[in-house]
Amino acid sequence: MKSLQTIKSVIFTLIILVCFSSCSKDDINTESEFSGVSVKLKSTVGTLDKVYIEVESVQLRVKENANAADAWITLNTINDGAQKASDFVQDSELLLVDDFEVNSTSIYEIRLVLGDNNFMDMNNILYSLDITESGNATPSNLVQSELLANRFYDFTIEIDIDESVSFNEDENMMVLNPKIYTELRQTKY
Repeated sequence: MKSLQTIKSVIFTLIILVCFSSCSKDDINTESEFSGVSVKLKSTVGTLDKVYIEVESVQLRVKENANAADAWITLNTINDGAQKASDFVQDSELLLVDDFEVNSTSIYEIRLVLGDNNFMDMNNILYSLDITESGNATPSNLVQSELLANRFYDFTIEIDIDESVSFNEDENMMVLNPKIYTELRQTKY
């Protein structure tokens, strides 16, 4: 019986010791060097309502020199592939990147990397949209901002579809040269 009493005392002491030595709020690492980034895609559509664009990735330029080897970081794109641009108007958005952790740093530019599967549907006929010859496969916007540690940032990229699609008479082809606008908001601390 005496040994049972001793075991209870030891266990009770260990429980008390663990409770008092566990992490406090001050011990949690609030000195993290990371920021959370989300990217959403929206579009404005007028007459061209059946345009499909293929998003391969989203990138941030984190160096002043855009030609440096490590100037661009690729974010984890979750909704890539061909998307109907008119589905993302007004209150509807396509989430491309969801709370991706990046090192807290200065950013200079954000860009979409588009694939080759861009087309438009006119009268049930699909027309390929060229981005390699006359178009732009990596449209970007200057954002020049500082991503602070322990903050979340929400980028909204808006594509003006009517301004982005044109007909090149010399080459006799439809061209996609995306006109994008970027909005950046700090959403949480």
